Amino acid sequence: MRQTPKNVSPMSNEGRNAYVIEHITDALLKLLQDKPIGDISISELCSLAGIGRASFYRNFESKEDILRNYINTIFQEWTAQDSQNDPKLLNEFLYIMFAHFEKHREFYELLNKRNLIYLLKDVIIGLCGPNPEHTKIEAYARAYVAYVLYGWIEVWFQRGMQETAEEIADMFKSQGL
Repeated sequence: MRQTPKNVSPMSNEGRNAYVIEHITDALLKLLQDKPIGDISISELCSLAGIGRASFYRNFESKEDILRNYINTIFQEWTAQDSQNDPKLLNEFLYIMFAHFEKHREFYELLNKRNLIYLLKDVIIGLCGPNPEHTKIEAYARAYVAYVLYGWIEVWFQRGMQETAEEIADMFKSQGL
């Protein structure tokens, strides 16, 4: 079970770390509304979060790591839920993924506004990219699909997410991918 401030003792190390992670994430998202990530100092971030710099560095190496952690957290919400169901066809999987982006539209629009969409690449590659146990044909095919999918996601965000999740999944399927 993923630890959150709600399911661990606030006095435990896990509870303190969950508190720090939640508050520093909230602070960074608030600051990103007004300025690019490069213009946000660690001191400013820690001050707004109400934590010390040591707490930041105990949990993260960079401001981008905060966003990577948040992306992984919100992706885990639907991948954990989806893994309990039957295997999906590609267009069903894509619909569920793009519906996730729609659900968290405000966050992804902020990433796009601040030119941080590239942070999604590792998550996409992790979900549908190659693994060491794949054959060479499967590894290259999976890499192809993962990078094409990442490209589609990036363009969709840049276009203002005009198409619905269903339209994107249908368009992807129509390409024979």
